[in-house]
Amino acid sequence: MNQRPRRNRKSEIIRQMVQETHISAANLIFPLFIVDGVNQKTEVASMPGLYRYSIDNLLREIESCLKLGLYSFDLFPNVNEELKDKYATESYREETLYLRAIREVKANFPEACVVTDVAMDPYSIDGHDGIVENGQILNDETLEVLGKMALAHAQCGADIIAPSDMMDGRVGYIRKVLDDNGFTNVSIMSYTAKYASAFYGPFRDALNSAPKFGDKKTYQMNPANQQEALIEARLDETEGADFLMVKPALAYLDVIKLLKDNTQLPVAAYNVSGEYAMLKAAVRNGWLNEQRAVTEVLMGIRRAGASAILTYHAKEVLENKWL
Repeated sequence: MNQRPRRNRKSEIIRQMVQETHISAANLIFPLFIVDGVNQKTEVASMPGLYRYSIDNLLREIESCLKLGLYSFDLFPNVNEELKDKYATESYREETLYLRAIREVKANFPEACVVTDVAMDPYSIDGHDGIVENGQILNDETLEVLGKMALAHAQCGADIIAPSDMMDGRVGYIRKVLDDNGFTNVSIMSYTAKYASAFYGPFRDALNSAPKFGDKKTYQMNPANQQEALIEARLDETEGADFLMVKPALAYLDVIKLLKDNTQLPVAAYNVSGEYAMLKAAVRNGWLNEQRAVTEVLMGIRRAGASAILTYHAKEVLENKWL
């Protein structure tokens, strides 16, 4: 046989030499949960090893990540129920928890890249990503709220705005608001193909942000659809997005690859809470080798075409030198 592919697998040195896909800390974004108060650090029951942090402890956590070479963070707020209303006005109130957190992170660690979540659901009494009227999600009316939220984040120092709501036209609306107010250098990482997935449960537990009625299928995408992601991608690109994101990651590797093959923009993928919880449960039961499973998951997402991976494994893979 002239061709023996196993010759390129015969030693660790040669396997590394011909490795096609690589992951580094630069590819990782670490999602972090924030709560009000002082010296708060409470574990998320459905996400072992992950916590909700008050701002003081959030700063300590970010500092420890920076020492590992992890510089990108996506912040998510756990909002007290009494602060929620129909129009998510708490989301852009000057002294709200989330805006204080952004300001503190950027003041203490200007080198950190702060990604911010733009969606109504953490602040909405209805738990939906848009304004609700008579059981319907109002698209265009919601854009005004999202614009106010995005502008407030930019004013506090956010590096990347990430609208996760899936309202039509929100990327273009937010881009115009940012540009009109002098924030032309603030990036938009659009949740381009965000599917109505079963894998979001632990995240909603962490933020107490589950919808109070119905589901999100009128605005999040049908898991059966692939070509629809191209429609969303072309719209987001035209409207001014800087990154296109696919969420979740593992069940949608084909969609990551599809977008990668059809855009010049970098593609991001969100390795979501349910994917994290599922793997952790298997590890705790002794069914999987954690290091091998985690690195294989991240390698698969990267191999599919993701330049950036939002993952709850980000810190542990660097702490344990798994990459």
